[in-house]
Amino acid sequence: MNDARPVHVSVVDGVALLEIDHPPVNALAASVRAALLEAVVQADADSAVGAIVIAGCGKAFVAGADLHEFDAPPREPRLSDVLARIEACNKPVIAAIHGHALGGGLELALACHLRVATRAAKLALPEVKLGLLPGAGGTQRLPRLVPALLALEMMLGGEPLDAPSALEAGLLDALLADDALIAGALRIARDLLDPTATASSCGTKLARPRRVSELPAAPPLEPAQVRAAVDRHARALRGLACGERIIACLDAAATLPFAAGMALSRRLFEECRDSPGSRALRHLFFAERAVGRNEAKPRATESVGVIGAGTMGVGIAIALADARLPTVVVDVDAAALARGKERFAAHYASQVARARCSADDAEARQALVRFGSELAAAADCDLVIEAVVENLDIKRQVFTAMDSILAPHAVLATNTSYLDIEQIAVTTRRPAQVLGLHFFSPANVMKLVEVVPHPTTRPEVVATGCELARRMRKLPVIVGNATGFVGNRMLQAYGRESQLLLLEGATPSQIDSALETFGMAMGPCAVYDLAGLDVGYRARRERRDLPDDARYFAVADRLVEAGRLGRKSGAGHYRYSEDGARHGDLQVAELGAAEAVRLGVARTPIDDASIVERCVLALFVEGAELVETGIAASAADIDVIWTRGYGFPRHRGGPMHYAATLGESTLLARIETLARVHGARYWHTPASLSAAVRSAAAAHTSRSTNTPPNPELAVRS
Repeated sequence: MNDARPVHVSVVDGVALLEIDHPPVNALAASVRAALLEAVVQADADSAVGAIVIAGCGKAFVAGADLHEFDAPPREPRLSDVLARIEACNKPVIAAIHGHALGGGLELALACHLRVATRAAKLALPEVKLGLLPGAGGTQRLPRLVPALLALEMMLGGEPLDAPSALEAGLLDALLADDALIAGALRIARDLLDPTATASSCGTKLARPRRVSELPAAPPLEPAQVRAAVDRHARALRGLACGERIIACLDAAATLPFAAGMALSRRLFEECRDSPGSRALRHLFFAERAVGRNEAKPRATESVGVIGAGTMGVGIAIALADARLPTVVVDVDAAALARGKERFAAHYASQVARARCSADDAEARQALVRFGSELAAAADCDLVIEAVVENLDIKRQVFTAMDSILAPHAVLATNTSYLDIEQIAVTTRRPAQVLGLHFFSPANVMKLVEVVPHPTTRPEVVATGCELARRMRKLPVIVGNATGFVGNRMLQAYGRESQLLLLEGATPSQIDSALETFGMAMGPCAVYDLAGLDVGYRARRERRDLPDDARYFAVADRLVEAGRLGRKSGAGHYRYSEDGARHGDLQVAELGAAEAVRLGVARTPIDDASIVERCVLALFVEGAELVETGIAASAADIDVIWTRGYGFPRHRGGPMHYAATLGESTLLARIETLARVHGARYWHTPASLSAAVRSAAAAHTSRSTNTPPNPELAVRS
């Protein structure tokens, strides 16, 4: 439509059609709310109008709010007031839903007197994913339409409900054909104006229009039902204020008058909005939508090659198959190729067994991937990802060979974790078409990809890498070509402090417990054991840029030399039983004590708070340097990398955001104290501490409002 207004109004046979048109997802920004309120008031007062249909233009009904408003003073009209006026209309109001009705979009539909949708529509209250609760009536209206347990599940889990299920539950009143939604909704509206009609012309028996707020709510749930629901979502709710408040609102719907329940839900929504956890998740929401942006146009990628059929190569192949991309996996080692094929097939067999995909779907995905033992099998691919062992000489040999086989337009990518991309690129005749794509293990699960150009990589090649990652449903973060890039460079600082703490008197279990209590998915000692201590041991011996410090990873090195390689050998920082459980080991404490004596390190009792401070602030100091030197484009990029790739707690927003919440003066004092106690070798105040804090604390409201949100996370205002 050419009309620039966010709500288009037309009257068809006595029915007012209000179409929300606010690309990309019809978010309920202040201008939309104002226009919708004006249109509803006018239609309700118009004697020529007998009913109202509210619909959305484009791909969605309404996929939530303009989150940029959340940290600004409230702008009138508030959504709850708009919805109250819609519900109070003297004429029947029908919500015609297609695409997504999420957050405030579903709350809008709940305020209407009837709801119809296409079969493909999805309905959800996903506020919990941003540490929020539905604040414009969702907590009070939803349990008046659907069973209380379903209402609780929708609000605690935030996952979308498909339209047929919503119809069965009572959330929808009718399903209409995709190409007849508006016409069908208008027919229903006209039928409602006929006092003799009992069913719509679409053949579906409809309830008479009713105000949901006047319906009785479902009775309160039993405490055991509530506990079970909370347990199901405990991991996602950790550190957030919204879980218990959602339960309180649901209880209020069953026990308080509607107006009192609305007042409570608004107050609790505001508490959630102002909580650290919600601020952190909103920060990540915008950060994740800003990463990987590149003005260049990506090259077409119709087929992909993967060199190496090891764990990483097979994981990448699975992710490519899931993205419906034709793929060839090559490994010149026949035994490795056979093992890779087995792992690939076993993955899809497991997916089918767990009902995560159908047998036909699994077969279709597997058919997209073929395996070969000759590099020539990948000759026609548009992009090839090398995923062989982390050895510069071997990777250079692979790139030289591939350069002679691939078509001139093909892009070559390396899945290195640490190595210099430029040193690999110069072995080819096309260095400008070489970049790093650092996937994280397991590659078919982890959402992060570090996209690493070197100085002469063409912009369109970088854009191609980012676009491929997005097609694989991953988050591409563009980082600089430095040892370890961003994530692993910071991991060294984090691991360094954990290893120094082992020398100074802490135990592996104390270190891991302190950081896991802080929210890390796994403590550093357990992580190193899982990865294999020998991997880091070999890498440190190949590098020439490590600090001249005999303490640097001394305990880990002695463990490897004692044959303790981690889980794979049954012992590392811990002992591992056959069932995989980890157990503390006195021998590790003794080894640490012996190393401390040898290196002259004093051992003292260490409290958990000191462990967290040392390890987390080490991340901030290293991250600030990466931003200063341009290896990381922003503090927000670092937060995405560490929450998506390294298990940093999302409710803390990432290491840079978390450090910024401490405040500049507190950060400065703590870093200066650490430098005084532990030396300036590793502890120094970032040259631009103020800039680093401002960058890390930058409100997400400063980001472009043109960034399209993920509709599965967009919520109400």
